[in-house]
Amino acid sequence: MTGLAKLYHRFPRRFWVVVCVHFIDKVGGTLVFPFFALYITGKFRVGMTDAGVLLGILSFSGIVGSMIGGGLTDRLGRRKLILFGLVFSALSSLALGLVNDFRWLYPLAVVVGLLSDVGGPAHAAMIADILGTEQRQEGFGILRVVSNMAWLVGPTVGGFVARKSFFALFVVDASMSCVVAALFYVLMPETRPEPHPEHRHESLGETFRNYNLVLRDRAFVAFIVACILMGVVYIQMYNSLAVYLRDVHGIQPQAYGFLLTSSAITVILFQIWVMQVIKARPPFVMMALGTLFYMAGFAMFAFVSAYVLLVSAIVVITIGEMIVVPTSQALAAGFARVDMRGRYMAIFDLSNKIPATVGPAAAGVVLDNYNPNLLWHLGALLCAIAAVCFYLLNARLGSQPRFVVATVEA
Repeated sequence: MTGLAKLYHRFPRRFWVVVCVHFIDKVGGTLVFPFFALYITGKFRVGMTDAGVLLGILSFSGIVGSMIGGGLTDRLGRRKLILFGLVFSALSSLALGLVNDFRWLYPLAVVVGLLSDVGGPAHAAMIADILGTEQRQEGFGILRVVSNMAWLVGPTVGGFVARKSFFALFVVDASMSCVVAALFYVLMPETRPEPHPEHRHESLGETFRNYNLVLRDRAFVAFIVACILMGVVYIQMYNSLAVYLRDVHGIQPQAYGFLLTSSAITVILFQIWVMQVIKARPPFVMMALGTLFYMAGFAMFAFVSAYVLLVSAIVVITIGEMIVVPTSQALAAGFARVDMRGRYMAIFDLSNKIPATVGPAAAGVVLDNYNPNLLWHLGALLCAIAAVCFYLLNARLGSQPRFVVATVEA
């Protein structure tokens, strides 16, 4: 308890408010997200390719929404965008659960992806506002622990609820989003720093045109490309893997939910310790190391069938996740110019959105038309390429990516 008390007092109160509401929101989301591909393929009797295309539309619309949200986060502040995203997330969850005609899911996916992701960059920018450079990696690591505490609850409960009613999952998710919005409105003030005088009167058009400053940061863009390659593989754990395990190994939703729960338990038990081990080490080298764990874990799916070995593969992937996720978030925040944090984090969000856009559809083509194990061979290859990219970035930048930003600001 003394250790937990010390940890609590190392971080400001506003950070812990964000942590608490993040946990509640994640519990709602993890009830639905892992089972969405199963819901689509089961209710509407379509293949994984069709489900993958739908998931891709959601994510592609989310890219547009995130880019809009990044600019508005720097212009209007973090709090308004986060509240808007939470309220619309509740409405969209109900809408997705109520649709009975598969064709209507396509236009709905465009609207849902566009509006529900507007608040995404604001979350990351708010953490960067609250925490100093030396605390960010550990702070993002704590958020990973909290997220996985939610994964400990959500998929396990969701697997049992899904046996009775998929719609009930959407109702609970919507309710949780409303609770989080109310708590956030009451407890969380605005955190946006006062803009620099020369940027204070930036017009709305300039706000969005200045994305070109982010894209001119070539090292940051290279970092994003490597994250995308890695992310295309990682995203398979949360959609295509469930279908692969059902169709190839006969594993049902409850057992798949336990696989994700084993990942959550690993993070809860070891994430803080991992952060202590890696926080003083070169971050790009750690990114390469974590990606190699991804490579090994996903490759295992092509060679093992015993359930205990599938759990082992998930644990290997999770070790990589514990290294990669907080390190990548801290690196992205380190690249960002203070008055452009929302836009930098929106571009960083592409490392999640682009894999979520192309990954499920590409995996669907492989699963529906080729040997399913080819999916994991290709995934291992992409991870190997990403690991090399991260190592090369370390050779160029070392542990100080912010010097690249300084050249952009000049």
